[in-house]
Amino acid sequence: MLTIAVAVLFVRSGTATDGVLRARGLIIEDEVGRERILIGAPVPEATNRVRTDEARVREVWAPQFPEAYMDYYQDYSHDTNGMLILSEDGFDRLVVGDPTPDPNIGRRIAPSTGMVINDTEGFERMGYGVKPMDGRYRVSLGLDTDRIEEGLILMLDDGGPRGVLVGTAGDRIFLGSAPAGHGWTGLAEEFQGLLVRRDGETVYQLNLAAGN
Repeated sequence: MLTIAVAVLFVRSGTATDGVLRARGLIIEDEVGRERILIGAPVPEATNRVRTDEARVREVWAPQFPEAYMDYYQDYSHDTNGMLILSEDGFDRLVVGDPTPDPNIGRRIAPSTGMVINDTEGFERMGYGVKPMDGRYRVSLGLDTDRIEEGLILMLDDGGPRGVLVGTAGDRIFLGSAPAGHGWTGLAEEFQGLLVRRDGETVYQLNLAAGN
């Protein structure tokens, strides 16, 4: 029955030719009529989606941040070409798209093609994607903490760092390689090995690139 219903929705909003269904978008509702799955290029608008309802953003997110939050929020991208799953309350929970929307706390450094998983309040907790960066590509998997910080990053940056970064703020462990002067190491020289920092200070360093 679900397959038939989906097919009917596609045919009503688009066209069917030679067994191929064509449409700009599809909205799947739950048993009480709440919009739960959005599919499209870009995904269609949903009346209960928090991300695109400024009044709800002011109510649920803005009080948690400085006063200028809503000014910055105006520039965030909420669109995606792909699939978006909403919670019962209208928060983005899972996105698979190109590009994925910006987090609700800031813009991405570059458009990311991949997948994002958010918590029940719409804050990003995991993201996997590929980003174009100055003529090269960055492939990364990031796991975020409940403090809206990146807690673990697995990254391969063409021409840049490659490795695992664990921790937040000044307490971090980096295992991998990075070019000289990169922010992940804070070292003037090229790095390859293990670096441990506590309160912003280096407490252990094994740099094979430097021979120590």
